[in-house]
Amino acid sequence: MGGTYRPGRRRYRFGVTRWNERADAARGDAYDERWATLEAAGESVHGEADLVEALLVESFGAIEGRAVLDAGCGTGRVAVELDRRGADVVGVDLDPSMLDTARAKSDAVGWHLADLAEIDLARTFDVVVAAGTVLIFVAPGTEPAGVDRRGAHLRPGGLLVAGFQVAADRLPPSRYDHHAAAAGLELVHRWSTWGRAAFTDGDYAVSVHRRPHD
Repeated sequence: MGGTYRPGRRRYRFGVTRWNERADAARGDAYDERWATLEAAGESVHGEADLVEALLVESFGAIEGRAVLDAGCGTGRVAVELDRRGADVVGVDLDPSMLDTARAKSDAVGWHLADLAEIDLARTFDVVVAAGTVLIFVAPGTEPAGVDRRGAHLRPGGLLVAGFQVAADRLPPSRYDHHAAAAGLELVHRWSTWGRAAFTDGDYAVSVHRRPHD
């Protein structure tokens, strides 16, 4: 881990991302409070887990025992829910306070403090999911490395699932697809919501790429 990544002439210091440069961002238990409020009001807060489970069933026949990496897991909302449904889940995040909250929720998930541009867990997964607009908060210039490292953790036939707000000055779908193709992945689905509403060039995209079997 650690060190300095250099795509071209850019560089970044480990741990310096758009997310942790936001001094006003709620973290840890405070971040979780809004989800608890939504859930108490009867709102569904597990749309990402619903989609990942559906994709696992469609692609592999079941969720039970299938390996999932939650990349940018935050406080573990998605990871813990997938574990509850029977998946074998690992969560990775760069924010220690978020991971502290996640660890307090579950010791069944394997939690790792790591940069998404440098992760190397020495194993592969059926699904790697990046939810919660993770990809627009990474350090500028590390997007290609981040997609490559997530793709490297997919077994043949595995799926990379990512949902984030799209903007021309950050990471539009076309550029994300370019990074995914460079990592050897092919686009198989794109929706505008985790509930699979059709994508119509709106301000949010959920993309699914696959590592080919060959």
